[in-house]
Amino acid sequence: MKTLKFKKIDAFTGSGSSGNPAGYIHMDSPGELTDAEMQRIGWELKGFVSEVGFVWQDDGVYNLRYFSSDSEVAFCGHATIAILYDLLKSSPEPQVTFRVKAGDLTAYNRIKEEDAVYITAPAPKYLDHKITVAEAADVLGINPADIDPAMPIRVIDGGLRTLLVPIKTLETVLSMYPNEAKLRQLSLDREFDITHVFTPKTSFEDNAFRVRVFPPRFGYLEDPATGSGNSAFGYYLISENRWPGDMTLEQGPSRENPNIVKIKRKVVNGEERILFGGSATTRITGEYQLHSF
Repeated sequence: MKTLKFKKIDAFTGSGSSGNPAGYIHMDSPGELTDAEMQRIGWELKGFVSEVGFVWQDDGVYNLRYFSSDSEVAFCGHATIAILYDLLKSSPEPQVTFRVKAGDLTAYNRIKEEDAVYITAPAPKYLDHKITVAEAADVLGINPADIDPAMPIRVIDGGLRTLLVPIKTLETVLSMYPNEAKLRQLSLDREFDITHVFTPKTSFEDNAFRVRVFPPRFGYLEDPATGSGNSAFGYYLISENRWPGDMTLEQGPSRENPNIVKIKRKVVNGEERILFGGSATTRITGEYQLHSF
């Protein structure tokens, strides 16, 4: 039996929102757990957290991997916010480098100023995935007329390959209930990871968009607050010449208590990148007892 350092941390909390729960295992070395053991922990925590982040240090760089109940996840924004907020909340460092499958990224410590950590999203990839209005409407359980024809449906990788679907009204975004099996199958057939729906109609005027994110490919229907999907959305707005400036996004189905995600744009090493940010709240601290197979 292995005894591991464990925390449950909710990311993107604050202003009455409950956030998005992430598991957090701190490892002393990369070999402390096998891939199969990390996947098993992700499976054991299904329904308790959406993903588990595993972190260890190597030559001063934090290394992160992420597992849902079903599979390894290339990049998980909310787990990154949760872990880096925890690591930086008592640190004077203004920024740190961390490593994911996409490469080295930077986290900016703005906890004292904004009660937030900002994460640099991976560089965008604009993918040539052709998905029709009819196909998107079918899996989302809405009418094709609910999709806004003024903006295109696109797939952009900002950490995860994200299907972006513009919706006309706030009511449609709040009330939609996708067909989980159909959406999962479409994501497998068309090789995207998550689905992001958005509208400029919001519950609160200080926020720029209302969004919801659906990742059934990873074993659950909805993500309450998202880093990678909103990074892809930021790249979408830039590429469509619709960037309104640094903004906050409302996420989730609750009209009055949405989760809040902040996004900014920044030039990093000569490349324009999206930063996503938020706060986090530690709910549980303890030990995880992993039994041998």
